[in-house]
Amino acid sequence: MSTSQQTDPLIGRLVDGRYRVRARIARGGMATVYVATDLRLERRVALKVMHSHLSDDSVFQSRFIQEARAAARLADPHVVNVFDQGRDGDMAYLVMEYLPGITLRELLREQRRLTVPQAISILDAVLSGLAAAHKAGIVHRDVKPENVLLAEDGRIKIGDFGLARATTANTASGAQLLGTIAYLAPELVTRGTADARSDIYAIGIMLYEMLTGEQPYKGEQPMQIAFQHATDSVPRPSVKNPGVPEPLDELVLWATEKSPDDRPVDAREMLNRLHDIERELGVTPVVTRTGPIGVIGESAASTGELTAVLPSTATGPIATMEETDNATRLRTATKRRRTRGVWLLVMVLVLAAAAGGVGWWFGSGPGSMVVVADVTGKTYDEAAARLKEDTLIAVKVEASSLDVPAGKVIGTDPEQGTRVDRDSEVKVTVSLGPAEATFPVLNGQSEADVRALLDAQQIAAGDSAYYYTDAPEDAVVYVAVMPAGGGDKVECGEGCTVHQGDTATIGVSLGPLPSVIGMPVDQATKTLQDAGITVSSTSEEYSDDVAKGDVISMADRAEPGYWRSGDSTTLVVSKGPAPIKVPNVVGHNLAEAMDELQKAGFKPTTVVPQFVWGLFTVASTDPAAGTLQDRGSEVRVTSAG
Repeated sequence: MSTSQQTDPLIGRLVDGRYRVRARIARGGMATVYVATDLRLERRVALKVMHSHLSDDSVFQSRFIQEARAAARLADPHVVNVFDQGRDGDMAYLVMEYLPGITLRELLREQRRLTVPQAISILDAVLSGLAAAHKAGIVHRDVKPENVLLAEDGRIKIGDFGLARATTANTASGAQLLGTIAYLAPELVTRGTADARSDIYAIGIMLYEMLTGEQPYKGEQPMQIAFQHATDSVPRPSVKNPGVPEPLDELVLWATEKSPDDRPVDAREMLNRLHDIERELGVTPVVTRTGPIGVIGESAASTGELTAVLPSTATGPIATMEETDNATRLRTATKRRRTRGVWLLVMVLVLAAAAGGVGWWFGSGPGSMVVVADVTGKTYDEAAARLKEDTLIAVKVEASSLDVPAGKVIGTDPEQGTRVDRDSEVKVTVSLGPAEATFPVLNGQSEADVRALLDAQQIAAGDSAYYYTDAPEDAVVYVAVMPAGGGDKVECGEGCTVHQGDTATIGVSLGPLPSVIGMPVDQATKTLQDAGITVSSTSEEYSDDVAKGDVISMADRAEPGYWRSGDSTTLVVSKGPAPIKVPNVVGHNLAEAMDELQKAGFKPTTVVPQFVWGLFTVASTDPAAGTLQDRGSEVRVTSAG
């Protein structure tokens, strides 16, 4: 959850004992919208809460309640449903249908311009919703991409009737000149008058933007754009996008005629023409249509019974637009435009009179709000300078980050794209880089425990290396951490301080390597092979202590360090005791010679009976004196009488 979400005091609050606020969705000029849970009906809803600084303004309060009543009177699949309206202390709120998805503005930002089928599908849905509003005598007055919702399930709806008013009260003074300037009909600029045809003009501008990816009028100041609306003619979309078919070109020009009398009378007439174009082009709009179109009575809207849908009473055919050649209409309009130059000065004077109203809109009204720019990835000084261009005040906040380099901006609170009042403070979170990670002694702990400690500090450990050591099996014997920014590895087995985002290698004990000393060489070789150690060669040595054929010793590892699978070694195998010389006992008394040979380690034998050995001397021995023989071997002694 973002910092802005955590610090919003409404998150988690129970509004009016019924609506549990879960998260913030968006912030607008008059209100902030949250997703909430209706505890009574156990469903998710959108909760629109009027800004606290507007709660005491009776004009804004009236407009806020007006939105609820205007939208609640409509029951159309292409209009966002309003379920409830009320106050909780000094907080005024609306409860609306929750539609997870994006706005048309977000789609245009992502895709720039739409395909013809996409534009037709969205236009079909918006006109259907507006047709229901116009039939009910309601003018939206703020048609723009921000108020067209594209739900995840394919539904397309128009919402935010915050500026809507009945067609019977369709005039507005300069101080009430509202609506977004880019979609403002000429009569709103010059006379402050709005009716259903003003919505049609905004639809035409929006269709132009969908087809070309840009608005027809541009300017550095709002008054420049307003002046163009009043004096210029919207060009054909095909000038910017040659792929736009002529019928849609003509539909845009028809909807954006300067005189309201030359436009479609309402959304139903324009929708009928769109249906003709769909048939001409062979395009079927992908529009979700669920439920009948109807209007809820005033009594139901006022009592809060906003979910009942009455069947439409309009069952007869709806009058279609005149079968007039649109090219003829355009030629006539062109002639008419040539005569308008003389009225230019008059228009300037009228615009000056309207400037007070527009000045309020952009000075203290909703138009005075600015959008928080995207400063992600900039330095703090760069971000502060960019926000200052929009009259916003940067406040530095620091936080650790694995992904954003130190000194660069992670994000802002409020988030980018949020509309806020001028001179508002915007918290700019600057990265400190990865946070420090301090570890205790790791050697001796289990592999699983060490991995858990590393994971908790967001240090990734690769595959472990396994060694034969004197430590118990599964005990960690070393941990080495490689800094993400480069440099020498850090030994962490006995504890260390490194940084999150580094990487680590772990050494784990397999227990002691099996000893093969004293084993027969074949058995020793197999035991080592089972442990992953190859016996590359053997050598032999005499041993008085180790039996012949058994292992006397194993060579050390070629390189310093622990034994591990894949290493090789050599074995020293016993040849038994070393051979000894046969003593020279020739000429010795036979009894003395026999004793001397036995003490030397041989087994002396003779044919002379032992009781007469003292009477004889040794004539020779076999093997002869001085030869090397195995200890314990037989020496035959020959005597002389």
